[in-house]
Amino acid sequence: MEDVKKVLMKKSKRSKMEQFGKLISFLCIALIVIVVVSIFYFVASKGLATFFVNKVNVFDFLFGSKWNPGVVGSDGKPLVGALPMILGSFIVTLLSAILATPFAIGAAVFMVEISPKQGQKVLQPVIELLVGIPSVVYGFIGLSVVVPFIRTIFGGTGFGILAGTFVLFVMILPTVTTMTVDALRAVPRYYREASLALGATRWQTTYKVVLRAAIPGILTAVVFGMARAFGEALAIQMVIGNAALIPTSLTTPASTLTSILTMGIGNTIMGTLENNVLWSLALILLLMSLLFNIIIRLIGRKGAMK
Repeated sequence: MEDVKKVLMKKSKRSKMEQFGKLISFLCIALIVIVVVSIFYFVASKGLATFFVNKVNVFDFLFGSKWNPGVVGSDGKPLVGALPMILGSFIVTLLSAILATPFAIGAAVFMVEISPKQGQKVLQPVIELLVGIPSVVYGFIGLSVVVPFIRTIFGGTGFGILAGTFVLFVMILPTVTTMTVDALRAVPRYYREASLALGATRWQTTYKVVLRAAIPGILTAVVFGMARAFGEALAIQMVIGNAALIPTSLTTPASTLTSILTMGIGNTIMGTLENNVLWSLALILLLMSLLFNIIIRLIGRKGAMK
């Protein structure tokens, strides 16, 4: 009986392999969590040093309009106003999203509702090609084509919010389009069949049924595209002008959080005020990325089909 009991209680080879697989999965998940927490801790500790170590006022940092960390103003405080970069990032992101959304929805409707076969053959490879192009190539094209075009049409230097908007529009368009296509394909087929059975035309079905049912997915695509635009660095740095000034028009040089970060982080000494304020800009970027992800999850949860 004891021998039979031992045989029955002995773990099989498949059971041991399953436990080993669970252990590997747990370790991988734990590693990811540790890396994410470490990144948050590192960026937060460096970014908050501006306020706790260098004693910079939070409101002066967020709403100040003068950026020159190495210089002290007439009030004895360093000029570390990040408002120009914050406004520049939000304006470029919003304008590029507003510009890209109609094109993305139109392309997605063509690929899913109007001509799925031609869309799959023609548009899908183009979108995949746009996704694979490096950021520096977009920036170089913007510097060589978009900036001279804006300079010729609108005057000025050509660098500014408008040039950055055009570059980011092309960069986020494939992302928004791909996710919008997935949102339209996720709409159940019987929605379309029921609408057509009630006498609706093909366009009425697309506009009043399919698009409305896919609104949560489309909003998720737009927010995801905005998250990418907000965090883009190299391409936007090459065309926006990198002037730490509050934007007065779309054609005057401006700056974003990422452009100032990439320009200044390699020219400062770790632990100094000049370095800490750049980490504070990075903290703002990290918090905005977290906010975008929260919005995406809320939209996805609210729009989930039950």
